[in-house]
Amino acid sequence: MSGNILGKRFVVVSFGESHGRCVGVVVDGCPAGLKLSEEDIQPLLDLRRPGQSIVTTQRREEDRVEILSGVFNGYTTGAPIAMLIWNKDIISKDYDKVLETPRPGHADYVARLKYGGYNDHRGGGRFSGRITAGYVMAGAVALKLLRETLNVEVLAYTKRIAGIEAKPLPAETVRERRWSNEVRCPDQEAAEAMKRAILEARASGDSVGGVVECIALNVPPALGEPVFDSLDSDLSKALFSIPAVKGVEFGAGFKAAELRGSEHNDPLGINGGNVRPLTNNAGGIVGGLSTGREIVVKVAFKPAASISKPQHTLNIKKGVMEEVVVTGRHDPCVVPRAVPVVEAVVGIVLADHALRAGLIHPVLRGA
Repeated sequence: MSGNILGKRFVVVSFGESHGRCVGVVVDGCPAGLKLSEEDIQPLLDLRRPGQSIVTTQRREEDRVEILSGVFNGYTTGAPIAMLIWNKDIISKDYDKVLETPRPGHADYVARLKYGGYNDHRGGGRFSGRITAGYVMAGAVALKLLRETLNVEVLAYTKRIAGIEAKPLPAETVRERRWSNEVRCPDQEAAEAMKRAILEARASGDSVGGVVECIALNVPPALGEPVFDSLDSDLSKALFSIPAVKGVEFGAGFKAAELRGSEHNDPLGINGGNVRPLTNNAGGIVGGLSTGREIVVKVAFKPAASISKPQHTLNIKKGVMEEVVVTGRHDPCVVPRAVPVVEAVVGIVLADHALRAGLIHPVLRGA
C-alpha cells in the first residue's frame, strides 16, 4: 500500500492492521535532544484506548506503547523513532462473512477491488480506526516538541454529538474540563445529554455522529507553504485521513458563505504588542498562512458504520441482496475516542511546518 506517509520534515509513516500483530508508527525528522520516554506517549494513547466506558467499543486492549528506536539515555537521537502497540483482544471470525456480503458504509468492497483481495479484511484492516493509535503516538511526540520549543498548545474536545452542542467556553475552561467525562466535552450539561443520546442509539442498535473542535494556541504567524502545502491544506488532508471524518472547517467555516465581506473580514490591530487580527472568523489562517491568532478547526465525524440493526447489502458471490446484521464490538459514537486523535494530527502538521519554517533547531538544547 502507498499513501502511508505524512509530512515533509516531521515525517510520519503509519503501519499495521486492526487484527494484525500490531499497529504502529515511525517518526523521522524529530530533532535530537528532546527528552522523551514511553511515559510521554502513554497518557494521550490511553485517552483513545478502547473499552474505557459504556459509550465506546468493548474491545479490551492494553495499548501499552513500546519505543523501539530513536531514543537513547532518555533523549531523542535524531534517528527515526519507531513505536508500536500489540493487538491482543482480537475476534476475527466476526469478519469472515464480509468477503461475500460487504458491510454497508464500510470500505470492504472497494478495498478488495483495489488490492485484488490480498488486503487484510479483518476488523477493516488498514481502513479501521484502530490504526489511529499510531497517529496518537506520533502526535504525542509532536505535541511535546511544540510545547518545549514554541510554547504551542493544542486543545481538542467534543463540540457536538447527535445535534447536542456544547456552549462556547474559554480555552482555560476547555483545558480544565475536557477530560472530566466520558464524552470529552467541557460543557457538563451538554456532556450528560450527549451520553444519553449515545446510549439510546446503542440500545436501538444504531450509532450517532458529531463534531470535534480543536484550538491551537500560541502558533507563530506565517506558518504554511502556499499554494499546495498551505497550512489549512495540510491540516485538512491530515484530518481527512482519520477514518469517519466527512468534513473540516476553519473559523466561521461554512457559515462564512452566509456573511458579507464586511462581516467576515478580520481587521488587523495591536494585541499584546503584536500585529494580529482583532477577530478570528478565518480561524487563524489567511492565504494558507497562520495569522498569529488561535487556530480553530472543526472536524465532522459520521455515525459509526458498524451497527447491529438489520441492513441490506449485496451478496457479491450470489449477486442477490441479503439482509445482514454486523456483528462484533463497535463504538456507538466514534467522537469521544477521536478527540485525542484530532489533537495528535493537528500537532503533527504544526510540528512539520514549524520545522520547515526553521523555527525549531535540528538539535535541541535543554529541551
